[in-house]
Amino acid sequence: MTAGERVRRSLVRVGAMASKEALHIRRDPRTLYLALGMPVLMLFLFGYGVSFDLERIPIAVADADRTEASRALVTAVTASRELVAVAEVAPEEADGLFRRGRALAVLVVPEGYARDVAQGLRTRIQLVVDGADAVSANQVLAKVDALVRAETRRLAGPAAAAQAPPLRVSVWTRYNPAARSALFMVPGLAAYLLAISAVLLTALTISGEWERGSMEQLFAAPVGRLEIVLGKLVPYLVLGMIELQLVLAFGSVAFDLPMRGNPVLVFTMGLFFLVGMLGQGLLISVVARNQLVATQAGALSALLPSLLLSGMVFPVENMPLPLQLLSRVVPARYLVHALRGLLLKGNGLDVLWPDLLALALFAVAILGLATLRFQRRLA
Repeated sequence: MTAGERVRRSLVRVGAMASKEALHIRRDPRTLYLALGMPVLMLFLFGYGVSFDLERIPIAVADADRTEASRALVTAVTASRELVAVAEVAPEEADGLFRRGRALAVLVVPEGYARDVAQGLRTRIQLVVDGADAVSANQVLAKVDALVRAETRRLAGPAAAAQAPPLRVSVWTRYNPAARSALFMVPGLAAYLLAISAVLLTALTISGEWERGSMEQLFAAPVGRLEIVLGKLVPYLVLGMIELQLVLAFGSVAFDLPMRGNPVLVFTMGLFFLVGMLGQGLLISVVARNQLVATQAGALSALLPSLLLSGMVFPVENMPLPLQLLSRVVPARYLVHALRGLLLKGNGLDVLWPDLLALALFAVAILGLATLRFQRRLA
């Protein structure tokens, strides 16, 4: 028998295994929900629920001066509606507001503010911020600082404006000029959701065969170990690619996620990532032989690393060195970096080839390991 004939017969056997697995998927609608419904629902919840954008930030005002100038300062700070004055209090009442969650900051205008401004003297404005949430506190500080600087330039008048500073900085924000957190989060969420669903889908396959007692039939069939593994992987790979398209399409419609890169490269990255994660689920199911254990192991091995070590939320560069090294074996790290580069920046293969290579190596290694661990014996 020639090598070509052996390859053809092997592909026929893989196709038969894939057809058998596809019938199982059709008879179990829960699989379709897990593969197609759950990721879109989770993307909707995460995309709208997890946001670092602060709008209509509640602040209180402690105006000890009570003059037209102090009221003009408060108006300048709250005119954009990003900061909303919710109460007028004394400075010592700030702590009580923070404890009750009524305000994130208190703007304190000292007595004599108008007099100092009229005389051109330096005056001090105090901002008391609730620092329990560091992200919100930093945003409040940045917004108030920018607004107060603008009011200071207005009070200084045209004479000060005519004096050009020795250095002028022009800021131009590329790729996400509105600083919307959804554009930063959705590519990471796509990788995170693909990882969870892909591992859970295949973690239940071979372990389910062991529990149903149908593994003996597979052993009796003239099918090799690699053919069984590939046959079980192919239907879920098709589902995963459909899932990737659904997630990206939903992100584009709901969050205006752009597609600046090559779509072929996007799906190539997604293909290798899915092969690796599906192989990881198969490896778990081969080792566990129990659906409950396989589900728990699949969730832990895909959920936590893909969330915490992929750079989806926290930059990998800011992690301790041991965690940075550990993140190198997390496939989601490479897909998150690749999707952000492709979708937001329009990067090409010349920039993203290390990510593609890492995903391909992981896919080959995990499939080889799953095949080696799959033993054709009952005990």
